[in-house]
Amino acid sequence: MAGERTTTETGVLGWIDQRFPVVDFWNKHAGRYWTPKNFNFWYYFGVLSGVVLVNQLVTGIWLTMHYKPSAAEAFSSVEYIMRDVEWGWLIRYMHSTGASFFFIVVYLHMWRALLYGSYQKPRELVWIIGMLIFLVLMAEAFMGYVLPWGQMSFWGAQVIVSLFGAIPVIGTGLVEWIQGDYLPSDATINRFFALHVVALPLVLLGLVVLHIGALHEVGSNNPDGVDIKKKKDANGKPLDGIAFHPYFTVKDTFGTGVFLMLFAFVIFFEPTFGHLFLEYDNFAPADPLVTPEHIKPVWYFTPYYAMLRAIPDKLLGVMVMGAAVLIPFLLPWLDRSPVRSIRYRGPITKLALAIFAVAFVILGYLGLQSGSELQKLVAQICTAIYFLFFLLMPVYTKIDSVKPVPDRVTMHD
Repeated sequence: MAGERTTTETGVLGWIDQRFPVVDFWNKHAGRYWTPKNFNFWYYFGVLSGVVLVNQLVTGIWLTMHYKPSAAEAFSSVEYIMRDVEWGWLIRYMHSTGASFFFIVVYLHMWRALLYGSYQKPRELVWIIGMLIFLVLMAEAFMGYVLPWGQMSFWGAQVIVSLFGAIPVIGTGLVEWIQGDYLPSDATINRFFALHVVALPLVLLGLVVLHIGALHEVGSNNPDGVDIKKKKDANGKPLDGIAFHPYFTVKDTFGTGVFLMLFAFVIFFEPTFGHLFLEYDNFAPADPLVTPEHIKPVWYFTPYYAMLRAIPDKLLGVMVMGAAVLIPFLLPWLDRSPVRSIRYRGPITKLALAIFAVAFVILGYLGLQSGSELQKLVAQICTAIYFLFFLLMPVYTKIDSVKPVPDRVTMHD
């Protein structure tokens, strides 16, 4: 009949495929999605990000069954989950540890993009959507961190939300609007809970779908930065490409297994990870009258928090912190190098990337410290290095020497 889809499949699959292009979808995104055959260790972290995302969604659903989003009951409901709900302690630790592991794999995923120039043409949109995922993930993590309503949750919320007060004219009103009150309170928990459980996960899932769709439209990058679509056989298959399934589904399954063993080890033996994943102060209920000795965000926010504290002026500090998160969006246009991969770039770019990485790690460490004058000075230096890496990129990537890029991908042991 006119308008019906044709399919070579039979049985139930054929019936479904006539009405929904399930076979075409599978072939486009797995069975005939040609991926470079030289993927290495760094290409595990995109898949692992998806694994942790599923963990967060599933454990989050179970936690909402017992959590009470109110200032009077939030902390005690978390204690109830930990002590009285069957396997509640495991689900809670899977979620809290999963948040930290989420940022670990996402930071490493972004690092791989920096190494191999995965943000360069034609993958600019893939990078931009990825950065939007990172922004939403930061908001999701912050709001989730407030929900247990421990000491650090309360005071962390007050410090972070109060930063909006530095905005001229509208700052005070904006802080009250975000909190729903003059201080973090019952209204704050309720709106953060709604955003953390419903709104932001929907946005995050939508962006992840767009990210994967944009990637599969232009094809995956590889450690050589070579476009595999340029060399094809008579059937149109890239000479250096292999099907994502079964080759990389098997490889990623093995990598996921190793990752889950490490994940389980942390959950069962060191879930607080030396109070880095779950701070000591957050095991005490929120008390507006008792200020913790050292208010600090959870570890994955500390590089940006160190930048904020490094600037004496509050408004300027907020602007610097915001710029630090937003400036990576410009990477596809800042990088003027004719080659993608770090393998074929010159010494200037390699040195700049190494210094940038060291500065970022130092900022993360300083964000956990008390903030002495010496620490502020080091933080200011590292903040300058962070921004110079991006601002000077159009210069040093253009003048830097490059090595000849091979026509086809190479295999390294």
